[in-house]
Amino acid sequence: MAAKTKPQVMGYLPNDTPPFGQMVLLGLQHVLTMFPATVLAAILMKFPVSTVLTITGLGTVITLIVSKLALGTYIPLYYGSSFSYITAVAGIMAALGVSSETAVAPPEAISVVTAGFIATAIINVVVGFIIRASGGKQALDKVLPAIITGPVACTIGIGLGAAALTMSSGTCCGIADPGTQIKWWTAAIVTLLAAYIFSVYLQGKGFVGMLPILLAAVVGYLVAIPLGLVNWAGFGQEALLRAPVITLPRFNDPLTLTAIVGIGIMAIATIPESTAHLYQISLYVDHLAEEQGRKKYALAEYIGFNLMLDGLDDFINGLFGSTAGTNYGENNSLMVITRNYAGPALLTAGVIAMILGFIGPLAEAISSIPTAVSGGLAIYLFGVIGMQGIALMMAEKVNLYDPRQLAIGAIILIVGIGGNIGFPNGFLPIPLLTGIFPNGWPAIATGAMLGILFNLITLVFKPPAERADILHK
Repeated sequence: MAAKTKPQVMGYLPNDTPPFGQMVLLGLQHVLTMFPATVLAAILMKFPVSTVLTITGLGTVITLIVSKLALGTYIPLYYGSSFSYITAVAGIMAALGVSSETAVAPPEAISVVTAGFIATAIINVVVGFIIRASGGKQALDKVLPAIITGPVACTIGIGLGAAALTMSSGTCCGIADPGTQIKWWTAAIVTLLAAYIFSVYLQGKGFVGMLPILLAAVVGYLVAIPLGLVNWAGFGQEALLRAPVITLPRFNDPLTLTAIVGIGIMAIATIPESTAHLYQISLYVDHLAEEQGRKKYALAEYIGFNLMLDGLDDFINGLFGSTAGTNYGENNSLMVITRNYAGPALLTAGVIAMILGFIGPLAEAISSIPTAVSGGLAIYLFGVIGMQGIALMMAEKVNLYDPRQLAIGAIILIVGIGGNIGFPNGFLPIPLLTGIFPNGWPAIATGAMLGILFNLITLVFKPPAERADILHK
């Protein structure tokens, strides 16, 4: 009797190159995933959207190329605008005299803010270099074990749940009419249902099984048209070609130091976030490699270099007048759902984003996707971010019967999720260091730092035998 041949598991690993047509569609799917958050962050921070699209795409392309040249493998992450900096930027903008009603801040204000982004770049590079020089993942695991990075990932995903629901209901846009809200919810739920059906029932069905989010967006868009949720008035307003506004950082303004301190300190939020993202992707990439009978990538070992890439991306953003970046959990979720971790697909996404910054009609087409449709996708994608945090703890065999680990995880979750949902813009009303945190302490960063602090306390004050046991976990 002939031996059964194991069917080929569909999916792309980081160094795989999909066929050109597939690569364009996979890249477009990445762009659709990052677009709402990146554009929204640009608007909230009063940066030119075309500039942010172009430079975030450029940063993604450069970091991917650098990782491939330096490591021999792509680190498959997409860099978009970070929400962690919004309140800090708003405080600096207000101090510079920029009105809250101003749509896009003047270049002289943006140039001061971007000096702060250069500071975050330096912090990320220095921390990444220290981690890389001191032993990489093994060294970092002593300070950021899975009981910290897992709950941080959960906090990021679940903490965004309110944003996904306000997008789905229309309350994010001031929609209060019950009839209109029903239309928004209809579009959101249909989109969510389509994403679920395509993800579950098209898995293993070849290339089409790798496009559930793109297909769901199309379904949601078509449903939104008869509901009157597509804004056709936006079409034809942009010029065919437009040049993004480039603004260089300025270091001689009286408020530059305030910007450097106030914005630079926010790196404490993005470093644990980026670490959690890389660990998540490493886990799922190696799982796919194992299923395909191929060599594992062990991307988590490059955590120090990854933080240096984060710094490189922030430097590019700060140098050319874009918002500070972070690798996007939404795109990580997309890769997990579609089993597409191909670096070339992300390169394609970066190029598409850069083109969007120059070609008005393309940006109009994507920006015409109703917020309700994006909300339906966000419910799924943000939820997957949270679930990946749980998967990370499971993979690392975190013992949740251990009082130490249980307490650390609990603190991070309650402070991070409770603060992010319970207080305006996710900032805790702690009246300390108000010069640095004028609007309160960022909940996710505060939760992460408390987790790190409590973990270090147990390392320092444990008896020698138990301390050695913890260090080897």
